[in-house]
Amino acid sequence: MFVTDSVKYIGADDKDIDLFESQYVVPEGVSYNSYVIMDDKITVMDTVDKRATDEWVSNLKEALGGKQPEYLVISHLEPDHAANIQKIAEMYPGMKLVGNAKTFQMLPQFFDFDMSGRMVTVKEGDELTIGSHTLQFFMAPMVHWPEVMVTYEKSEKILFSADGFGKFGALDSDDDDWACEARRYYFNIVGKYGAQVQALLKKASGLDISIICPLHGPVLKEDLGYYINKYDIWSSYEPEDKGVLVAYASIHGNTATAAKECAEMFKNKGVEKLELFDLSRDDMAEAIEAAFRYDRMVLASATYDGGLFPVMEDFLAHLKSKNYQKRKVALIENGSWAPVAAKKMEDMLSGMKNIEICGKRVSIKSVMKEDDKAAIGELVEAMA
Repeated sequence: MFVTDSVKYIGADDKDIDLFESQYVVPEGVSYNSYVIMDDKITVMDTVDKRATDEWVSNLKEALGGKQPEYLVISHLEPDHAANIQKIAEMYPGMKLVGNAKTFQMLPQFFDFDMSGRMVTVKEGDELTIGSHTLQFFMAPMVHWPEVMVTYEKSEKILFSADGFGKFGALDSDDDDWACEARRYYFNIVGKYGAQVQALLKKASGLDISIICPLHGPVLKEDLGYYINKYDIWSSYEPEDKGVLVAYASIHGNTATAAKECAEMFKNKGVEKLELFDLSRDDMAEAIEAAFRYDRMVLASATYDGGLFPVMEDFLAHLKSKNYQKRKVALIENGSWAPVAAKKMEDMLSGMKNIEICGKRVSIKSVMKEDDKAAIGELVEAMA
């Protein structure tokens, strides 16, 4: 992947990984991005996951052409970016490590090698001149680890954005819709930290940025306002689209039938953007993405052991952990003798910010009847 004449991409695609962070399905794989700035003092920007060590080392050596790097900038210590810090440090004993105080506090937790005399500690706004390029560092704590920082290269106006503006998918995947996998990546990886992302966006607004180089996904060079606007919407927890997510947790299919009836009624009402998720079978990360994307959500759950069917409880727990807020939610419950799912769902939603619970709720006893259809129609009317 071409960045500029002096900035070389040395990352790697991982198309064999089954689960990113041992929880997110990535059918199109993922990229681990790393870069080299060729100048008087050659600077490597991050390493990669151990799964891609051999390819990365080969790419690094090819880019260097026998030269020695002066610096390794460590943006983020999560192992998918930092697994090869000790390896490159041992390959090039004269190379210095650039990070912030928190970086060097945490680094010995991952590695065991002598860093004495090799640490260059930077703080907010510090600059490092490496020849015709000048690097300026900005702290981005909790986006999404405490040691994260981003680097702005002043001469070519490049923002090395750490996990910011990243996405799932290998670089040679067929997915042309950046927003889809970037949204799923954002809300599941970074979503909890909207306030911190907003703080970083404020810093970035003062920079003249021509290129964004993230640690996952493609280098962004055109229409940067589009990507920055998406991040502004996502990190402020505002709905991206007017639409409805209908998410259901069904044991024997009866709650599913009610949820599908509800979705069909929304379509008949002219709601164009609507997604229906079976929480037992569909990708949980995509359901979370959809919940944040739309301004409304309908939850339909069976009662189970006097509580919620586990996949619904898990879904709501995920939403709370990612700071779900500013949405309108309607509830459908099912139960054969003591339906309590609606109350349990409302109890979990009450711990989230600015959630409006629709006054029309539906309580089904086992199998949906005509009266239940009418009640679902009233719920849809109130939400549509």
